[in-house]
Amino acid sequence: MSQIFEQIRELVANKDVRISAHGYDELAADGILIREILASVADAVVVEDYPGYPKGPYVLVLQWDAHGKPVHVVWGIPKRASSPAVVVTAFGQTQLNG
Repeated sequence: MSQIFEQIRELVANKDVRISAHGYDELAADGILIREILASVADAVVVEDYPGYPKGPYVLVLQWDAHGKPVHVVWGIPKRASSPAVVVTAFGQTQLNG
């Protein structure tokens, strides 16, 4: 598993989380509740890992909403920081299908 995502999972477990403005907009656009994202982070699957991104490390993960529909979430940690876990963006099945 991704070392970055392990750290993000620990931050989420400790409720050290922030949602970016873009993340809120995308979640709202797809009708996804943040509590669903937080609840499903333990079962998420890492799709891509970006440890050297200039704004701070981030990962793209596949999660599921309360109805079992796929949700892709980009989680990050700010550069030169150890917290919080940030939901950078998220998109559900509607965006995947065009």
